[in-house]
Amino acid sequence: MQKITILIHCEDQKAIISSVTNYIAGIEGNIIYLDQHVDANENVFFMRLECEFSTQNWDLELIKKDFQTNLADKFNMSWEIYTQEYKPRMALFISKYDHCLYDILGRYSAGELPLEIPLIISNHEDLKGVADRFGIPFHHVPFNKSIKEEGEKQQIALLKEYKINFIVLARYMQIITPNLIALYKNKIINIHHSFLPAFPGAKPYHSAFARGVKIIGATSHYVTEELDEGPIIEQDITRVSHSHSIEDFIVKGRDLERSVLARAIKLHAERKTMVYNNKTVIFS
Repeated sequence: MQKITILIHCEDQKAIISSVTNYIAGIEGNIIYLDQHVDANENVFFMRLECEFSTQNWDLELIKKDFQTNLADKFNMSWEIYTQEYKPRMALFISKYDHCLYDILGRYSAGELPLEIPLIISNHEDLKGVADRFGIPFHHVPFNKSIKEEGEKQQIALLKEYKINFIVLARYMQIITPNLIALYKNKIINIHHSFLPAFPGAKPYHSAFARGVKIIGATSHYVTEELDEGPIIEQDITRVSHSHSIEDFIVKGRDLERSVLARAIKLHAERKTMVYNNKTVIFS
């Protein structure tokens, strides 16, 4: 059996679901998953479905052309089709923090993430040994305000060379350039604590501790030019109290960052996220 995933969004109209399901049945496909959502305020329809086809009836390019002609044109759909075998190629951007890096590479090595990691890019050389340990090419690309244009050129060249589909900022401590964001629109994933905008700066956990916060959290989102304001993919929280120290806050925060980022990566790699008007639709 061959399996495909189809993502659709368009203006909400009558008979979209029945038209799609009847079409799949008409080409001898079997729908094994279907989920849909309507944004009533924007009048936009979203749908994700997984289908199986027997190998003798399988021709992906023919299905794509037929789908466009018989369905997409009719409903003015934006749509994407992916095969089960297709694994997106993910680049990791890192600096000096290693907790998210170890977690991602551990999950990747265990086969928990349906993707490929062809390279790691860092503005420091501190974590090269981690990349070497997991057998992933490591590229040191210096990057700061004074050399960001040269750094950007090197980053883009590497991403093209390795045919990267999306990027994960695993605690990469530099601001991504507008050119790179434009090249990978809704395909750059970031992770950070959820204290913003109340506790900005280099030591947010210290500031939160001083204020006696009762909840700490982490947020993973797609990167836009508006810093830390992109469409949110995943979030989580944990409770804290007066009995916890600053070190406890940091440990709990890093644990949240690891798990939230891993879930966001998996959702993106499994094509379960759709972005519209700076919001996300996340399918189960």
